[in-house]
Amino acid sequence: MKRTLGRDPEPTGGTNSLSLFKRAVVIVLDSLGVGELPDAGFYGDEGSNTLLHTAEAVGGLNLPNLAHLGLGNIISVPGVDACPSPKAHYGKMAEKSAGKDTTVGHWELMGVITENPFPTYPNGFPPDLIAEFENRIGRKTLGNRPASGTEIINELGERHIETGFPIVYTSADSVFQIACHEEVVPVEELYRMCMIARELLVPPHNVQRVIARPFVGKPGAFVRTERRKDFSLQPPSDTLLDLVSRAGRDVVGIGKIEDIFAGRGLTESVHTANNEEGVRATLHWMSKCEQGLILTNLVDFDMLYGHRNDPDGYAKALEAFDSAVPRIMQAVRDEDVLVITADHGCDPTTPSTDHSREYVPLLVYTRCSSVGKDLGVRGSFSDLACTLADFLGIVHSFPGSSFAANVFTG
Repeated sequence: MKRTLGRDPEPTGGTNSLSLFKRAVVIVLDSLGVGELPDAGFYGDEGSNTLLHTAEAVGGLNLPNLAHLGLGNIISVPGVDACPSPKAHYGKMAEKSAGKDTTVGHWELMGVITENPFPTYPNGFPPDLIAEFENRIGRKTLGNRPASGTEIINELGERHIETGFPIVYTSADSVFQIACHEEVVPVEELYRMCMIARELLVPPHNVQRVIARPFVGKPGAFVRTERRKDFSLQPPSDTLLDLVSRAGRDVVGIGKIEDIFAGRGLTESVHTANNEEGVRATLHWMSKCEQGLILTNLVDFDMLYGHRNDPDGYAKALEAFDSAVPRIMQAVRDEDVLVITADHGCDPTTPSTDHSREYVPLLVYTRCSSVGKDLGVRGSFSDLACTLADFLGIVHSFPGSSFAANVFTG
């Protein structure tokens, strides 16, 4: 199927509206960075390369389907050869926003660049803020310091069970996290505490995300449950989700998407427990949604493996996703564009357990292109939002540069 650039007689799109596709499917492999950004040193992430170092740690990856799309054409990866005739257009994107967080990354992918960093709390939250939070929830708190979630739950979980005091902690990201045992503090009460924290965290404490972290089990064997919930700030301006839904089309968020965008711009939302459920939900909505945008976040790479410095688990999760790629490609219709990308890095081989400031991969697959082209290094994640808006014929004024013409010319 051959497509040419053109304009609708009465385009719903604005600048450079192409209206080439009815539907875009974007799958975000949460934390799959492909090498340090030039400013990585400012974030303490010199040398980070999530994909490469994961591959090196396990003696090479087995990703034949992603290799066929062109993943090995983006960077050299042990076990993932460059493909002479890749099925997808390929490149990598630099983050322009200040930060290296999931929310900031997703917002930029969908057209909103965060100019100023959100506040972080390397020494814990100010005493007056914690005192007001405790007053409003009617309980004291435990913790109040940066920590690994699993470690602080193991450390303070028994004390929490004895007292009923929630565990409050943060990380290198702009987050206020509250952990409670489900048998001590019901999940709905934990969510209420998070909403109170969300109301308190206004400038200057404009924390990006409040996160409920329920867990179960006994001391020495605590396990976080799948009822985590994020209470995020709303994007400061319209994202691609807002514009597509406003145009009367479907916008389906799968995984953490509803939390990341504070529910904005979505016509359907599906929360999933793991990558496998995320893939199944994506395939379901690809069979059901006729036009618009499907945006999926697959979080296991980041949450289970990147943050826990587990390259073996990371590699297995990549290989599991790779095995699903043929089913996803088979579900792509003639008037679809499929994008596989990421939102930041989280190198599981570095001493840090935090996100890393990295380029992210860009794979763009359509049935109308027989051989993929090199899209180069994009100056912003927002280039994707510009391109998808053009493809869908949506009026936009996103920062960045569309690569739509690169796909269909030359």
